[in-house]
Amino acid sequence: MSWLVIELIAVVTADLLPLKEGRDPSSTLTEPILGSPDLFSAHPFGTDRQGLDLLSGVIYGARTSLIVGFGAVLLGAVVGGGLGLAAGYYRGKIDSLLNFLNDSLLAFPPLILLLALASVVEPNLRNVTLALGVLAVPTFFRLTRANTMTYAQRNFVTAARALGAGHGRILGRELLPNVIASTISYGFIVVAVLIVAESSLSFLGLSLQRPEPTWGNMIAAGQTDLKEYPHLVFVPGAALFLTVLSLNQIGDWAQQKWDPRSRKL
Repeated sequence: MSWLVIELIAVVTADLLPLKEGRDPSSTLTEPILGSPDLFSAHPFGTDRQGLDLLSGVIYGARTSLIVGFGAVLLGAVVGGGLGLAAGYYRGKIDSLLNFLNDSLLAFPPLILLLALASVVEPNLRNVTLALGVLAVPTFFRLTRANTMTYAQRNFVTAARALGAGHGRILGRELLPNVIASTISYGFIVVAVLIVAESSLSFLGLSLQRPEPTWGNMIAAGQTDLKEYPHLVFVPGAALFLTVLSLNQIGDWAQQKWDPRSRKL
């Protein structure tokens, strides 16, 4: 949590921080090239082959990763969760149709589907978020559908139906508050997975392009100098590792606290 809080503060205040140039190579003509990390210098994490500051690149890369990760999860949770809620409650033909569509989407290998989506759309922040959001829909559909089917058999739903509550009220007032907790807890883990996916796309050149920094394209740019200047890969790689580890740890804690299937009887 401490790491994510520090990261979020840096991301939000990035434009106000006294950072050296990390995005525009034309502004680094007088900066040292391939500078080594020195915490007490103007470039604490060093510079790359274009003289761009790695600390600045990591912070702006974190902004991209967090926007893409949380934005894609929000899209996947709203679309997939809404469809899963309807499928688990109405059952019958609606459930069969939505399950068929979901299974059809799952029939494509995730990596191939992601590469196909990324190759046909312009590699900008919005399109990458939408592509990853599509990838997250089946996961949230299955999770929400399973939880809805469990809660739909509970006595409080039967009582609400006996008192004359309509489908909309039961879905919005009885089922959604119980289902959403486990969805949120699992969402942290999905954010971590999608951040890795976005970094992989960036590494392959299918996400945001240089000079706009992302952790993936920073690692790709530094791989040719890995032996002589390992900090070019280690710095963005460490930021990626710590962020994914933190999100997974928070997701595990949230699942134990909010997911009824993880609670001890």
